[in-house]
Amino acid sequence: MRILITNDDGIHGEGLKALGEIAHSITDDVWTVAPDEERSGVGHAVTLASPLRLRKLDAKTFEVSGTPSDCVVMAVRKIMPGIPDLILSGVNRGQNIADDVTYSGTIGAAMEGTLMGIKSIALSQATGMHGNGESFAVARKYGAGIIQKLISYNCGQGELINVNFPDCAIDALRGTMVTTQGKRSLNELLPDERKDNRGGTYYWLSFGRDKGTPDQNTDIWAIHNAHISITPIHMNLTKQEALAGLEGCLR
Repeated sequence: MRILITNDDGIHGEGLKALGEIAHSITDDVWTVAPDEERSGVGHAVTLASPLRLRKLDAKTFEVSGTPSDCVVMAVRKIMPGIPDLILSGVNRGQNIADDVTYSGTIGAAMEGTLMGIKSIALSQATGMHGNGESFAVARKYGAGIIQKLISYNCGQGELINVNFPDCAIDALRGTMVTTQGKRSLNELLPDERKDNRGGTYYWLSFGRDKGTPDQNTDIWAIHNAHISITPIHMNLTKQEALAGLEGCLR
C-alpha cells in the first residue's frame, strides 16, 4: 500500500510527525508532501495567481509553497511514481468539528484527494477541552488501528472521512463514535485589536469558543465527551430536501 500524508500545520508540524509514525506502522511506502509553512484556515483553496515552489527534503519528503490542496495536486500529478492508495491529512493541531470543517485546510487536502477518486481521511487532535495539552497521545495510540479499519470501508463517490481525537488522557477515553457534523451554539470569528511596537493597529482573527449544549451523536458532542469521532463527509453540498420548495418559490 502506498500512502500520501500531508497537513495544514506545515512540514515541521508535530502532528505530521505523529501521522508519519502512524502511516509507517501500516506500510513502508509513505510519501510526505506538505506546505512549507502553516496554512491553517485556508480550506480547500488552491494557488492560481502565483507560482508554486517545490523543495525535496529526502527521497519521499517534499515541501510545497502552497496550500494543502496544492500539496495533494503536486504529490499525485508531479512527485509520486504512481497514484497513492490512501491520502491521510493531519494530524491537525486542534479539532476540526462542527463549523470548523468549512475553514480547515486539513479537510481541504482530503477533499482534493476525494475529487481525484482517492480514499482520503482527515485526522485532527482536539486541544483545550480536556486539558491534556497538545501531546497527540490519543491519535498516536489509536490512529493506526482506526485507519486500518477504515481502509476496508468502501467510500462512495465524493465521500471522505473526518476523524477527531479528544485531548483526554488515554485511560480516560470512553470509546469511538460514528457521528454527524454538529453545529456550535455560537461560533464567532472575531478580530482582536492589538498594537505593534510602533503604535500601529493590527488585528488577529480568532474564534470565540462556546461549548454550549451540542446534540448527542454529533462530532462536537463526541469530542466533549471523550470519544473519538468519525464523520463521513460528502463533497456534494446540495440540500436535496430544499429543491421542491425552491422550485415552487420560483414559479
